[in-house]
Amino acid sequence: MLIHLSSWPEIDARLKTTKTVVVPIGSNEQHGPTGLLGTDWMCPEIIAHAAEKADESLVVAPTFNIGMAQHHLAFAGTISLRPSTFMAAITDWVSSLSRHGFERIYFLNGHGGNVATIEATFAEIYAEWSFVEEQPPFVLKLKNWWDLPGVNSLCTRIFPTGHGMHATPSEIAVTQAAYPDHIKTATYSPQIAPTGPIRDALDYRARFPDGRIGSDPAQASPAHGRTIIDASVLALLKDVADFSNEVLPEV
Repeated sequence: MLIHLSSWPEIDARLKTTKTVVVPIGSNEQHGPTGLLGTDWMCPEIIAHAAEKADESLVVAPTFNIGMAQHHLAFAGTISLRPSTFMAAITDWVSSLSRHGFERIYFLNGHGGNVATIEATFAEIYAEWSFVEEQPPFVLKLKNWWDLPGVNSLCTRIFPTGHGMHATPSEIAVTQAAYPDHIKTATYSPQIAPTGPIRDALDYRARFPDGRIGSDPAQASPAHGRTIIDASVLALLKDVADFSNEVLPEV
């Protein structure tokens, strides 16, 4: 069930059978000369929506598509939130979903730059309950889609060289499989981009002029993307089921 394509009575009824919701979360930022700006939110959305088609009992929230991308702001089209804004927005999403009865809130992330702030937000949320000596009515989980069991090793086998850290062939392949009419091509040099630290936007643009980090995205293809999506869907459904069935200690 996709929340944004459902009515409120339908969600109300579904809450009688499941208390788990998946939130795709990512970023809208440059992905090199061939990657779509939405890549980091599109990948978790593509995987979550495919998982919902495979198992209609899965509840998927609307995609949280703007994240922590300040270091990409020197590239046109990038949109970023400040850490404090991002944390406040995640907190409000959790509060809203929890208010309606969702008790297991699973964030499927598509942007490595979000991780530290999402984890800090979870810590802030849990701290509010700890200080008043109450157990929160929900449990939170963060999972990067590429860290789903078996997915990273699959991507490494498909792309043994030039996978890199940003504008990777695996993430671009996922978007190509889902949006074949929007495949981009470009010439770039060097074939495999350099690597280095990530700091502010101007430093990033100077180090990585075309936006890539360590990657050769020309290796991407829709066929590779479909293979990665299929593996990710199976891994996601199992991971969400394990999260839903986790037995919490009595307090």
